Amino acid sequence: MSPYSCDAAGDRARFDRATAHLDAPLAVVDLGAFDANAADLVRRAQGKPVRVASKSVRCRALLERALARDGFAGVMSYTLAESLWLARSGFEDVLLAYPSADRAGFAELAADPKLAAAVAVVVDDVAQLELIDAARPAGGGEEVRVCLEWDTAFRPLGGRVRVGARRSPLSRPEQVAALARAVTRRPGFRVVGLMAYEGHVAGVGDAVAGHPLRSRAVRAVQAAARRELARRRWEVVRAVRAEAPDLEFVNGGGTGSVQYTVAEAAVTEVAAGSGLYVPRLFDNYRSFTGRPAAVFAQPAVRRPGGGVVTVLGGGYPASGVAGRDRSPVPYLPEGLRYDPQEEAGEVQTPLLGAAADGLRLGDKVWFRHAKAGEMCERFAELQLVEGDRVVATVPTYRGEGRTFL
Repeated sequence: MSPYSCDAAGDRARFDRATAHLDAPLAVVDLGAFDANAADLVRRAQGKPVRVASKSVRCRALLERALARDGFAGVMSYTLAESLWLARSGFEDVLLAYPSADRAGFAELAADPKLAAAVAVVVDDVAQLELIDAARPAGGGEEVRVCLEWDTAFRPLGGRVRVGARRSPLSRPEQVAALARAVTRRPGFRVVGLMAYEGHVAGVGDAVAGHPLRSRAVRAVQAAARRELARRRWEVVRAVRAEAPDLEFVNGGGTGSVQYTVAEAAVTEVAAGSGLYVPRLFDNYRSFTGRPAAVFAQPAVRRPGGGVVTVLGGGYPASGVAGRDRSPVPYLPEGLRYDPQEEAGEVQTPLLGAAADGLRLGDKVWFRHAKAGEMCERFAELQLVEGDRVVATVPTYRGEGRTFL
């Protein structure tokens, strides 16, 4: 039985029937699984709004589908160009969650009242304000809405150990408050939000199959990190509100930590995106179980010998620390694995296992990507499947000619 589905054989049959008229390579989003995952995120958010992380979706139609559900509100974008494009497309609440050096984009933002009202940009350094000011049109343009990002890394043993991503240079309440003060005193800017991403909790699985000792260690560290973070986040929010009392939102979390983050009174909303598609890196959590919604198919093109089938392409590694967990995983039919001498290849990928002997040339082998939205950088469109039918074909960002990174 598949660890991902209660009916793997049935899923394969559904996907094959739905796409029988289409040649692979192709990508599918199972709308039943997508909607179930969205409902589970809302359940775990316990009444606080979920902001959709666009980098983990990269398809306007599916961003709109998520936002049409009660419990979702706003988009968390990843580049300024994307933010402006979404705002021009009708998305009214866009938080750019990564600093930008896009001077042309800032000039456009400050020149357009509609864009300036829809987009908030993250900063963690006064120098970023100076960059925005230098890009402003003559006369100063519109007020720029600013979100301050601060660092959540856990630093036990007196700071001698660091657990967490290297993001903002601001970690202490007084540092964040000082930046808030600098923003409020600078004409043309307004502090509207705070954000902090606890990637060491939200993005690290705590139940890795076959590694019980490691999993227990991860859970212990994450529990200590959550306690420390909750105390510090409360202090940061209190310090910033003293400088900018009209904060509109305090954003935190991620798919893997939604239920923990919303328990903090200081948090007003959580971010999540990967939990909609549920890629393979999100199989290793005790606190929730999602349904794989996004998969892609590669065609069988060679039969090198018994127990071996070769598919076209498939070498779609995910970002992050290089390792086997960043490769897509052969999903359906069950029982296929990579040849350790080749792994996933640029233009062809041999797969081993008894299931290979049941595949004919042209048959589809279904894969799951390691991460969520990055799959969409490989495909121009997604086939949206309900049951065993394709009910729509929608473009990804790439299919709309948008490659923001």
